[in-house]
Amino acid sequence: MNIKPIRTASDYQLALERLELIFDASIGTAESDEADILGLLIDEYEKKHFPIDAPDPIEAIKIRMEEMQLKQIDLVDAIGGKSRVSEILNRKRKLTVDMIRKLTKKLNLSPELLIVDYQLVR
Repeated sequence: MNIKPIRTASDYQLALERLELIFDASIGTAESDEADILGLLIDEYEKKHFPIDAPDPIEAIKIRMEEMQLKQIDLVDAIGGKSRVSEILNRKRKLTVDMIRKLTKKLNLSPELLIVDYQLVR
């Protein structure tokens, strides 16, 4: 096992190629341990060099609705009324603190994700 930090794009490419070769190694082998460590190093490099921004609150809600196979009507108890749900999801009205609290529980989303500011459509 010859593992070193990933500092350059070339190091990153070599790590990816090596991980591809040993990815299916049997658990408990030296190659499996190497794959685990390489995976962690690659993940850290990608977080630093290829960050992915979190979706805005409305996109997060829509993504979770799709994952949970929910329809707008399913959010009435958390947001209040079919028209209010529509206004929120169409960015015509902002989420309130009470809505955020209820949506956090109903959709199992982080409150930090839902309190981020977003633009309304006029």
